[in-house]
Amino acid sequence: MGSLEEERTTVGWAARDPSGILSPYTYNLRHTGPDDVYIKVHYCGICHSDLHQIKNDLGMSNYPMVPGHEVVGEVLEVGSNVSRFRVGEVVGVGLLVGCCKNCGPCQSDIEQYCSKKIWSYNDVYVDGKPTQGGFAETMIVEQKFVVKIPEGLAPEQAAPLLCAGVTVYSPLSHFGLKEKGLRGGILGLGGVGHMGVKIAKAFGHHVTVISSSDKKKQEALEHLGADQYLVSSDATAMQEAADSLDYIIDTVPVGHPLEPYLSLLKLDGKLILMGVINTPLQFVSPMVMLGRKSITGSFIGSMKETEEMLEFWKEKELSSMIEVVNMDYINKAFERLEKNDVRYRFVVDVKGSKLEE
Repeated sequence: MGSLEEERTTVGWAARDPSGILSPYTYNLRHTGPDDVYIKVHYCGICHSDLHQIKNDLGMSNYPMVPGHEVVGEVLEVGSNVSRFRVGEVVGVGLLVGCCKNCGPCQSDIEQYCSKKIWSYNDVYVDGKPTQGGFAETMIVEQKFVVKIPEGLAPEQAAPLLCAGVTVYSPLSHFGLKEKGLRGGILGLGGVGHMGVKIAKAFGHHVTVISSSDKKKQEALEHLGADQYLVSSDATAMQEAADSLDYIIDTVPVGHPLEPYLSLLKLDGKLILMGVINTPLQFVSPMVMLGRKSITGSFIGSMKETEEMLEFWKEKELSSMIEVVNMDYINKAFERLEKNDVRYRFVVDVKGSKLEE
């Protein structure tokens, strides 16, 4: 680790308290170590979990906090051990910036399940200093947690893939749900949900979007290419769809009943939870037992899966539906995100924003 004299400063937008209001904040970055990549941030996506963190919804927030974990930028400098990245290349950073490298998950290249993983913000790095995220001018990240953005993939398009995209890709890959012809459900059509529709369709699945109202029906069917749209409060339609899905990706980030959705699954169907929810979920056990159904979860994806998913996205010529905003709009963007008023992911143009007051 570099000494204090070697540290450099950067400017980010930080929350100071659970109001979640972000404003300019100057802080130190460590010197570029042998395994580090020094990155100028160009774009950073806004994820619903950022909202949880800045508002201390999970009771674990430390301030000042610079959020942001869907980061795309340009390499400014690399450490002496870094050979995979060169100055000037476009790279990405996701939710993690550290792991123990010795446990079972780390040895199996699924470091997102390491019990000693280090989050890209609201955590403490190995040098004892707080980690800060991507709503900032620059970042220093260990090379293991940096990925190349494939040539031809627009950086603002790539940003949401580093969390939302790989969050969907990983369980479909892990649970053997990549084969053509499967029938999948996407519960909740937000940032992760819209990625779910795009990726599942690209795998050749029949995709049903499940939502609490019909207000997103036209968008789901016409703009995103879903095959079917199901309103969860329509008892007749839900009954007709019973036992029809191989899996459901549940992206809803607030408490909700599971039983209506378990009934939609076929024998051996999987309900895959992805929303960060801080209240207990309930179901009666026969709903699972009588169809040998599984309720499981999945957390982002590994670095290998992130690289795979980026190549898959480019190969299939997919695109994210995003709204690009400047940093001075970020507090309004969080307000709108809280009301689900975004189609479907905000991406902050950090490079094009004035970060200092």
